[in-house]
Amino acid sequence: MKELLRTTDPVLLMRARDILRADDIETYELDQYMSVLEGSLGILPRRLMVADRDHFMASAILREHGLHE
Repeated sequence: MKELLRTTDPVLLMRARDILRADDIETYELDQYMSVLEGSLGILPRRLMVADRDHFMASAILREHGLHE
């Protein structure tokens, strides 16, 4: 697994997941439940992970859509 995106913006994360899902790239969201520990302030970033074999293509797709940080 490789990290593809790290953000505190849930809309950006959802958009990236939808775009990658449309291209049959499976994503995994990590740290999504950390907001419970931080008091739901949204200061801890969430990570979007993909399989090692999909990382290059997923990065290119997000860059093409202007979503890669």
